[in-house]
Amino acid sequence: MPIVGEFMVAATTEPVRLPPGPRTPKLIQTVRFLVQNHAMFDAICRGYGSDVVRVNLPRNNHAVVINDPVLAKELFSTGTELVERPPSGAGSIGEAFGPGSTFSLAGDAHRERRKLLAPPFHGKRMRSYDRIIEEEVRRETACWVEGQEFETLEPMLRITVGVILRAVFGAEGAALEELRETVPAMVTLGSLLVVCPPIVRRDLGPWSPWGRFMKQRRRFDAVIASLIAEARADPAIEERKDVLALLLQARYEDGEPISDEHITDELLTLLGSGHETTASSLAWAVERLSRHPELCKRLADEADAGGSELRQATIWEVQRTRPVLDGTTRRTRTRIRLGEWVLPEGTNIIISIKLAHDSEGDFPDSGSFNPDRYLGTAAKPTAWIPFGGGVNRCVGAAFANLESDVVLRMLLREFRLVPTDAPGEKARWRGVATVPAKGARAVVYRRIDKPPVASDSLSVADHSRT
Repeated sequence: MPIVGEFMVAATTEPVRLPPGPRTPKLIQTVRFLVQNHAMFDAICRGYGSDVVRVNLPRNNHAVVINDPVLAKELFSTGTELVERPPSGAGSIGEAFGPGSTFSLAGDAHRERRKLLAPPFHGKRMRSYDRIIEEEVRRETACWVEGQEFETLEPMLRITVGVILRAVFGAEGAALEELRETVPAMVTLGSLLVVCPPIVRRDLGPWSPWGRFMKQRRRFDAVIASLIAEARADPAIEERKDVLALLLQARYEDGEPISDEHITDELLTLLGSGHETTASSLAWAVERLSRHPELCKRLADEADAGGSELRQATIWEVQRTRPVLDGTTRRTRTRIRLGEWVLPEGTNIIISIKLAHDSEGDFPDSGSFNPDRYLGTAAKPTAWIPFGGGVNRCVGAAFANLESDVVLRMLLREFRLVPTDAPGEKARWRGVATVPAKGARAVVYRRIDKPPVASDSLSVADHSRT
């Protein structure tokens, strides 16, 4: 039997051994999950004294939940011949993004697509996105009202939408404004619908939810088709840095290009999975910093001096304590051993990012918000997994980190965040990401003591460390 860490392909004669779990009906477990979310998984794990338990939820019939960071790492590093991301039709977000989305691909097709997507989101090429991020921050914050409480989530969403449309799509002019207006709502609606029963995902006309989504999707496809045509006609396409231009020029190992339909699906994937998660994390950063004024002062001083170490640590701690994705799922392709358990083919395995991030062994005093835990360390603990892991790790993780770093740097240098003693905002799921329930409300004043503009240069942070 080939062994991969804690995992192995079980012998065909070895009986299935499932972990313990509640025997309550699916409906009751579903209601409990809607109320408690991953706290339900934590309670079940504690109740059975196990880091691996079984639950029964919609689209995850008799799924296995793990909250052990070591097992999570082993699962992420296990080959796709053993486990894979659940396919479309099983509640995958790929149903909303389309068959050409990375979320809809598996095996060799997935591996080859990721190889083509990786270059634009790594190395020196990302530095070309700095100016776009800065311009979008200035565009959005120019109208912020001083001394008046407002929700910062929506502004963060507008910033990240603008950034990704310009950096990834190469959109400008009328196409940019059309996409700014239509895409965010379309992505949110689609991501909510894919977790609903299949009957809801039927086009029953413009007044049905799926019919409304498909109408929005057709508008999106038309705009992207025009952008593709413009890019192909651009004699300077080889000099362009946007991802659309790069995808049009990319070739698989056999020399074949990506089809226009798949490029369209992939662009929607990058937008849908990228803008809302980063914006939500930025909103959580504002929510956390407004309740930690001493840290906020240290961050402002660091930004004024051109540093970035504490800011990077703060980004990591926001992502640990307020992960915008609570968990991720894999499905067994064959019978495997998971620690002491033997799982049958077709078992969904839920890796609880939330519970892994609460690990006291990896994060002492895990309930506290303490960016200093990362200072002076060579690497983050294995349990830090906000972007997932393995072959399905978020391809845009470094881009998200760059965007968060630039946005926070500019906000710290331009504004003073008024401290609050209000309780921390609860989490609310809105389809793609988990966001502050009250929209990350804050009060700001423009700084009159900020350094001269001449010294306002982006500090060189090691964004590859994410």
